[in-house]
Parts: sequence; structure tokens; C-alpha cells
Amino acid sequence: MSKVVRIAQKELSSYFSSPVAFLFLGGFLTINLFLFFWVSQFFARNIADVRPLFQWMPLLLIFLVSALTMKMWSEERRAGTVEFLMTLPVSTAQLVFGKMCACLALVIIALALTLPLPITVAQMGLLDWGPVLGGYVASICLAAAYISIGLFVSARNENQIVSLMTTVILCLVLYLLGSSLLVPLFGNDLVGTLQLLGSGSRFESITRGVLDLRDLFYYLSITGIFLSLNIYALERLRWEKSRTGGESQGTSKQNSATLWKTLTALCVANFLIANFWLHDINSARVDLTKNQMYSISGASKNYLEQLREPLLIRGYFSEKTHPLLAPLVPQIRDLLREYEVVSDGRVRAEFVDPRENPELEQEANQKYGIKPVPFQISNKYDVSLVNSYFDLLVLYGDKYEVINFQELIDVKVSGDSEIDVRLRNPEYDITRSIKKVVYGFQTTEALFDSLPKPVEFLGYISDKERLPENLQQYLTALNESLNELSILADGKFQIQMTAPEEGGEALQVQLRDQYGITPVRTLFSPEPFYFSPLLRLEDRIVPVSIPEELTPEAAKRSVEAALKRLSPGFLKTIGVIAPAVDPMSQFNPQAAQGNKNFSVLQAKLQEDYQVETVDAKNGVIENEIDLLFVLAPKQLEEKELFAIDQFLMKGGSVLLATSPFEVTRTQTALQVENRESGLEEWLKEKGLSFESELVLDPQNESYPIPVQREIAGFRVQEIQKVPYPLFVDVRADGMNEDTLITSGITQMTMNWASPIVLDDEKTQEFSLTELLKSSEQSWTAELTSVVPDFERYGPSGFPSPKKPRAPHTLAVVVEGSFSSLYTGEESPLLVREEEEGGEGEEEPEQDDTISTVIEKSPESARLILFASNEFLTDQTLQISASGGTSRYLNSLQLLQNAADWALEDRGLLSIRGRGHFSRTLYPLERAQQLTWEYGNYVAALLLLLLVFIASGIINQRRTASHRSLVESFSA
Repeated sequence: MSKVVRIAQKELSSYFSSPVAFLFLGGFLTINLFLFFWVSQFFARNIADVRPLFQWMPLLLIFLVSALTMKMWSEERRAGTVEFLMTLPVSTAQLVFGKMCACLALVIIALALTLPLPITVAQMGLLDWGPVLGGYVASICLAAAYISIGLFVSARNENQIVSLMTTVILCLVLYLLGSSLLVPLFGNDLVGTLQLLGSGSRFESITRGVLDLRDLFYYLSITGIFLSLNIYALERLRWEKSRTGGESQGTSKQNSATLWKTLTALCVANFLIANFWLHDINSARVDLTKNQMYSISGASKNYLEQLREPLLIRGYFSEKTHPLLAPLVPQIRDLLREYEVVSDGRVRAEFVDPRENPELEQEANQKYGIKPVPFQISNKYDVSLVNSYFDLLVLYGDKYEVINFQELIDVKVSGDSEIDVRLRNPEYDITRSIKKVVYGFQTTEALFDSLPKPVEFLGYISDKERLPENLQQYLTALNESLNELSILADGKFQIQMTAPEEGGEALQVQLRDQYGITPVRTLFSPEPFYFSPLLRLEDRIVPVSIPEELTPEAAKRSVEAALKRLSPGFLKTIGVIAPAVDPMSQFNPQAAQGNKNFSVLQAKLQEDYQVETVDAKNGVIENEIDLLFVLAPKQLEEKELFAIDQFLMKGGSVLLATSPFEVTRTQTALQVENRESGLEEWLKEKGLSFESELVLDPQNESYPIPVQREIAGFRVQEIQKVPYPLFVDVRADGMNEDTLITSGITQMTMNWASPIVLDDEKTQEFSLTELLKSSEQSWTAELTSVVPDFERYGPSGFPSPKKPRAPHTLAVVVEGSFSSLYTGEESPLLVREEEEGGEGEEEPEQDDTISTVIEKSPESARLILFASNEFLTDQTLQISASGGTSRYLNSLQLLQNAADWALEDRGLLSIRGRGHFSRTLYPLERAQQLTWEYGNYVAALLLLLLVFIASGIINQRRTASHRSLVESFSA
């Protein structure tokens, strides 16, 4: 080994004694920096990663390594020094490995000089270092493979130019075999086979941040094969130079040549066979990414364990498809293969080309609604249209979900023509679909199977004689339903009926203090009675609501709805209370400006849950609702407030997006108006209120506004993106890392938000989490217009702070046992409206409405408050999307995370944070961008200078090192 090191030192010193090494390093750095900042348009991409650094690396290494290796053996052969090397007491393998190590060391030095790039990106955003490490490992492995090829070619040629050209051609062919450029020529299936042979796909696999044994051994085998051939070529050269020996000596040489041929052939064959043997091994790999985004998570495995019968995942992929989609097909195949492995046979994956199977294509079109999508494909000769399939079908029993290409991929546009297409988060999309079909297929029997322990039905109901007539009939229907469920539960459903009047005052006080249960009365039945059924699973309590229709079917649905809220195995329902949209706004654009639409948010929530619009004006939230979203409420009526209050008292979760202000948009201005939600007193009772100001932050997202400037004496108005302090950019330091709600989110924007004021005395009764905060440099101001005035207020466009700058709370989560706003009061549903009197009016019909006030919620109740009416509206999300970034998706993901957390669906919550494009750069001015960019050029020059100084020291010792090497070999 010491001889290999000395040979490598000798070769390195020869490199640095001439301009070759510095030309190599300088050219390598210059080209990489130019490609990173200019060709790949790093700042226009707005993604905190170093993918552009490694995107061009395979092609760049081909030419640089070929230039390095072309003279390694060719120069020795041309100068005649190869005979001298053969006479030294050093084996041929040691000579080859020494030169190999010298070339590889120079490449590693060149790669080390690019480290300022990822360090720079880490300062401009949250960089995932896993793909960075994978990129450097892939570059070193690829360089080793190229170097071995170059050394072999150099050993076979005396002409350096021929060696250079041959090495470039061989390495280029090896790279192209694994690239997606061949898809239009051969189609997906054949390209999948070629990618196993080529280096391009292997390189991309490792640069994702996944170290797969199969990929690493592939590069090891390429290196081993060509080093073996290199050694054999030199040994053959030795035999050819010594053919002048006698007959016995010739026979010995022939036997030696046969032995070397056999050993080389065996070595090459073993490397090739080992690659085929490792092909089916999927588990020998390490996922270096921060969120393990390329590994099947434990949450996905948990959903797969719930399968009671086989689940089919069928991929519909056309042979001819768009070139940007074709490289994604093998990645989906690999992922589905892992689903098959971890499911222990419960999942079966298959891939079909509908064009080749008309029956399957007809079934896909008619039964599943899967249709081909037209893609425009252009080249230098013509433009063509291809109808292609790129869909996944998840089928379980008679339930199915379809994932189309728009849901599977993320598209990022940089500059005028650069398009980056990658899989968005395939595991999340597939697991989400599996969850929906599995939960949709569940029966009541399966509901009880999913419960860890028996459920108790606690019926605190007065004797039948004390109940109104309609409730007496309903109680009979309820008992029948309970008996049916008890039989189905097979011991997992226990029924306990108790009349509170018989338990005396002690029991009634206990029910009031522990569960908030109080007597019920109807409008025309003044005598109070109890009718409060509950379900209890360990320490969790869920009230069973009294349906509007007192029928046997309604009784069963009411109990099952409560059971589903206790069970993890059923698809949950989110109810949305949002402002009504003016139906005439489609004909009146000015009226449409005042609408607050949340269709984008609702569509996003529908990916995982059933979403229903709720009308709470009757004072009741339906039993099927598991989580309530109250978005931008305005002057809620008392019955609506009562419905929200009692939903929380039943142990439900309520998510509020509200603040004291709303923004109205016109074609010429943005105005701030006061907006009363009707929830002010209700929130104040829980220790939450708002300051009547808006939060401004120098750490913000830009906003497109009209700007006037003079050109040749004319005033021109144009749209420009300017820093906008009212779009508060909340980054990692302003997010609470101790909650899963912020999982996978690196930054988000709170638009036109007001600070939340916390009453410490009242909130100490609950578990309170401050979810989002503005930066330490933020301030508040009372504004009537939210259009920046740069002439009056300077760069910020708004008044300077009158109070000290400080972080402000923008979102909170409150958990615990809440008290009702209506504690000690009569239900608003029992208060009769005043009659507009007059003689001759008919007497009102008897109202049998049954309503009680639940005065205290169980500990499972949750309240999530976001201090903005605007940040989730379609109009605001569209403003963010128009800036060319995907930051608006973070707001939607935050709400999805909040829904998962509130409904205790931790599975999807843990998977969702694996998206690719969530890590965007922090907002930077152009001057800051140029500072970082040119700073990298300066850093590269300084590092190159350090290498130059180090090489000077090496050159001083070169003569002594060379003399020592010859003396040690002679000894």
C-alpha cells in the first residue's frame, strides 16, 4: 500500500509542478459557477438546493477526466519510460492503482473547492444536506468509473489525442444509456433496461440523497472491470516486449498470458454477475434526506396493516409519452415495488400500456374516468401531439381512487424556458389514496375491530315517564339500535343507563362539573329532564347528539357518528363555515371583489377528507362533522355562535381564521375595513383577543403593485413586485417546532394579519401553544390603506413604528376543558321570537325542539386560531402564485397539517412533509443576490490560491521525494 501512495504522490507532484493542475481546477470551478448561477438560473429557480451543481456534473467530468487521463500511459509509451516502469520492483497492479489514486485525488480536491456553494445556499434557505452529500458521493463514484475507463484507453494508445477522443466517446455512451434522452427513440420499457446499464440514471438516483448498494456496486464494478483490463493491457505489453526469449521461456510466457486472460475474464464476469444478483435487493440502502422522503414510512406501513383483502395499484403509462415525464416512470415502479415488499403480499402492483390492451383502456375510460392527456412534443424538425397515459389506480374491493399526472408531479419554471419536472410526493399521494379506499370500505363490524378497547355507552337519561312523548319514542328506538350494535361488537360495546334524579344531588353536581351535563327542557315542557348520552373509550369522552329527526335510523346514525370519532379507521368529515358568495357577483366584477372564496383550500382538504359546507343558522352542527373550519366569519348570528360553542363543548375541534380587519380590493386601491366576526366575546372568554392594528415585518413576501415611472417625458404605469411588509414571511425561527402542525414547512406567509393578545390569567387553565410569530423586527400600525407610499414613508412604504419592535403572535393552539359562553343560561334555540302582532293571527304551532347547554367540554376539545381573514382566500393565494413561487402551497399544507393534528391522523401528517419544492429561498434583494454570487467567485479564487501555495511546498520536496522513491524501489 505504501508503494501505491508513493506513486500517487509522484503523479500529483508532477501535476502541480506544471500548470495542468491549476488549469484543471480553475476551469472546473469557473464552469461550475457559471452553470450554477447563469445557465441554471439559481435565483430564478428559488429553491434552496444545489441540484444545478450536480445536474451538469456527469458531462463535465467526461471532458475533464478524459483530459486528465489521456497522458497517463500514452505519454509513458511514447517516451519509452513504460519499459523502465516494468523493470521496477513494483507490480503492475500497484502502478495502476497509484495512477488511479492520483487522478481521483485531484478530482476530490476540485470537488472540495465547490463546497462554498452549498454553504452559501444554506445561508439563503433551509438546505437539506442529504442530497448534497449524495451528490458528492455520486460525483466521486462517477469520476472513479471515468478515470478507470480513461486509464485503460490510455494504456492501449500511444497518441494522447486518440486516447482523449476515445475516452470521451466511451464515457458519453455509458452516460447516454442511462439518460432520458433515449426515451423518444425506444420508449419506456426498453429505456428502463438501458438505464440499468448506463451511469446517468444511477448518478441521479444517488444525487437524490439515497445511497443504494446496487448503485454503489455498479460504479465499483465499472471501476473494477476497467482497472482489470488496464492491468491486463500492461501485462500484455510486457509479454510483447519480451518475446525474444527461448522456447522454454516462450512457453512460460504463453502459460502466464493464458492465466492472466483467465483471471481477467473471471474478474469481469464476477462483477457483471454480481450486478444481476443485486438487482432484486431493494432494502440495502440508506436514505440521507432529512425527512426520509424516499423511504416507505412507518405511517404507510400502518395503513397497509389495516388491509383485510388484496389491494391493487395499477399504473397506466403509455410507451410514448412526454420526455420530461418518462424518467419519472422508473421511480414510480421502484416505489410500488417497495409497497409490495413491505405489505407482505397484501399489495399487488402492475403496469399496463392502455394502447396495447383495448379492453383495459375501455375499462379505464368508462369505469374509472382515466383518459389520455395530450402533450405537445417539439424538436428541431417539427412539433407533434401525443396522447399519453400517466395515472395510478388504487383499487380495494369496490372502492377506488385515481391519481393523475397533475397530482403526481411538480413543475417548476425558471426563466423563459427552463422547466423542472419531478415527482411531488408519491408516497403521500399513494398512501392518501390507500387510506381513502380502506376507510371508505370499512363496515360497522370493522369499526369495532379497529378500537383498541371496549367502548362504554353512558346514558344519563331520566325515567321514561319524565320525558316528552317524542323522546319516549326515540328512547325506545335508541335502545333497539344500541342492542344491535352490542351484538355486532362482540363484547366491545357496553351499555350503562343511569337516571341522574335517582343518583341524587351528588351525581347531578358530578355530571355538571365533569361533563357539563345539565337538565334539558323544551319550549312547551317547562319540567326539566336529563337526556345526555355519551361514549367513553378509556379517558376520551364523545357526546352522542340528539338528531333533528327522532327516528330509529337517525338514532343509529347518531351513535355510529360518535363511534367514528373515537375510531382511527374511518374517513373523517370537515365542516366549513364560510361567508356566502353573492350570486350576482359573476355579473358584477366590482361586487366580486368583495367575495371571499375558499375553493382552493376546500379542494386541498378534499384530498384527505370529506368536506361539507355547513349552515349553522339553525343552531346545530351535524353529527357527521368531526372538525369545524370557520373562515373569515362576519357578524355571526346568536344561533350560529351557539352552534360553534356547543360543537367545541362536545369535544370537537374548531379552526378559526379571523381578525378585526378585512381588505377590500378595487381596480385602483386596497382599503382596510373593520370586520366584526361575532366571536369577539366568545374568544375573550377563552383568553384570546386581537389588537386593532396590522402587523408589518421587514421579513416579508413581495406584492405586485402598479408603479409609475417617467420615460422620455412620458409617465408609464407598470406592475412591479416590491417588498410588502403586510405579507409577513414567517420562517423556521417563528414557527413552533414542538408541534406536528408545522411539520415539513420551512416558511409561510401571513397576509394582512393582526397580533393576538393572550390573557395569561385565563389561558393558564389550558394548554396553549403559540404556533406562528413574526420576526423580532416587526411592528404594528393602524392603517386605512394598505397600498405602500414610498414617496411619503420611504423604502418600507408604511409609517415607522411608534412602539418598540417585537415579535407578535399570529396563530395559537389551545387545548383543554373549555367553559361554554352560555353557562347558566337558557339555550338560544328555546327562546321564541317575538310575534309581529296583530289581531286575527294564528297561534303558533307547538315547537318540540329539544336543546340543552353543555356547559363544559372534555379535555379533548381543541381551538386553533389564525389571526387573518385573508391568507387562505383564493384571491390572496393567487397573488402569491403569480410571483412564480410555490410558497402559497405552504399555507395550504399548514391547514392540512392542522386538520391531521386535530383529527389525530398522525400518519399522513408525518408523510406530507416530504414535498420537494417546499424549501424555497429566503426573499433577497438583487444586491444581496449579487453579493452571494460574486462572493462565491472570490471564495473560489482564494481557495485556488491556497492550493497554489500548498503546491509550492510540494514542488520544493519533489526532487527529494523522487530520489527517495527510486532508492526504495532499488532496495
